[in-house]
Parts: sequence; C-alpha cells; structure tokens
Amino acid sequence: MMVREPAVAGTFYAGSPEQCRQDLQELVPRNLDLSTLPETIYGGIAPHAGWTFSGRVCGQVFAAIAARCRPATVVLFGAPHRRTGVKAALFADGAWETPLGLVPVDSRLAERVLAGTSLIEDDPYPHETEHSIEVQVPFVQYVFAEAKILPILVEPSARACEVGEAVARVVQSCGASVVYIGSTDLTHYGPHYGFAPKGTGETGLTWAKANDRRIIEVILRMRAEAVVSEVAEHHNACGAGAIAAKTCGASQPAR
Repeated sequence: MMVREPAVAGTFYAGSPEQCRQDLQELVPRNLDLSTLPETIYGGIAPHAGWTFSGRVCGQVFAAIAARCRPATVVLFGAPHRRTGVKAALFADGAWETPLGLVPVDSRLAERVLAGTSLIEDDPYPHETEHSIEVQVPFVQYVFAEAKILPILVEPSARACEVGEAVARVVQSCGASVVYIGSTDLTHYGPHYGFAPKGTGETGLTWAKANDRRIIEVILRMRAEAVVSEVAEHHNACGAGAIAAKTCGASQPAR
C-alpha cells in the first residue's frame, strides 16, 4: 500500500499527535450558530497557510459542514504550487499519514473517477511535497473520523470546471456520500512574493483586502467559470483550479 507521508507536519502544523489534537480542539468551534448556515451544505473553501494564520478559518469550514452532514468521503481539490501539467493529479490508492495516523484514500471512488474522465490521471507523485491538501487532512480526521479522502490537485486552467463536473457526475451516478473542499489562499501580497503594487503598510493592506474581496464575491455567486480568469488577472488566489473544481463539484448534494 502506498502511504503519502507528511511533508509539512512540524512546520505548517504541529508534528506531535498530542499537540496536533490539542490545536484542533481549539481551532474547530463546538457551538456554531446554526441559524447562519444553509440547510444543505455541499462543501467549502478552506485556506492552506500554516494553522497559526489560517487554522481558525479551516476549523469553521469543517465545523459548518459537520453541522449539516456526515460524508463517507471528503473530496479534496488542492492547489499545485510546484507541479505543472495538463491533467489533474489524483492520489488514487493507499493512505495519507498525519500525526493523527492514517486516513485511507477512497480507492473505489477513485477508480470510477479515472474510468469516467480523461481529465484526471492517477499520479500520486506531485502530492509528495505539496501542502495545500495535507493541511486539510488532520481536520478531516478530527471532524469526520470514519471518512475517507479523495485528493486531487487541479491546475488553474480553463478545464478546472470540467474536472469538478466530471467528479460530480461520477459521485452522482454511484450515489457516493461526499463533500467537496477547495483549498486555496488569497492574495499573496508583499515583497516576499514579489507582488506589492500599492507598496507596504496600511495602503497595501487595504488594497490586498479589496483584492481578496473580488475573488470572494465570485465564489459566493458560484461563478465557477469566472474564477480562473479573475485570478489570472488580479492574482488574488493561489488555488484557482481548486476553487473552480470545487464550485462545480458542489452541485452534487452532500449526504
């Protein structure tokens, strides 16, 4: 069995089981205001920075999903930061390891997805050092202890929507119980990223927040077809492919 070992445990999130679980207990809220949630939740968008910066947002996303459904499988659309390729890369068989132990890949669903589209290929190797999906996996283990995962890295291309639609068709045809997570951060702003069109300080922060709001509005309006072009023009997310695939995939209700 192929096991994808953790690449960023101890840096992006705690490397010890005890600290990892303690952090999750603090990051995942226990008492959500259910009146603020839709009656049916198909999935969510979750950030993938270090938990110190983004863990509370991740915790809220997973807690909201858990308040409405208990999926058998969590489809994780990730942002490839290093790999470039035409097709989406699926880790189709085996398990992922985190400090909390192993979580199995839904190999049966993966087999059906691969048979149902030529847009996705069985390619586990781009996942080896990629953090965008890994930082979500402990949340899956903590919130949905019995769930499997389906990890897919999606390039920010015009075909990202088709990837999500292809997965959704397979899910719908076989009646799988899933939710979809799209993993992305927003504007990578500052000298470190070589992107500071309004300089640093308060002016730059205000501009970056407004830039973030642009892509958030596109997501909230479920305009999946506009995501990749919006991000290409305004550099306001690193996971345009993951967002687009998730938004299209979420047309399949969670169970």
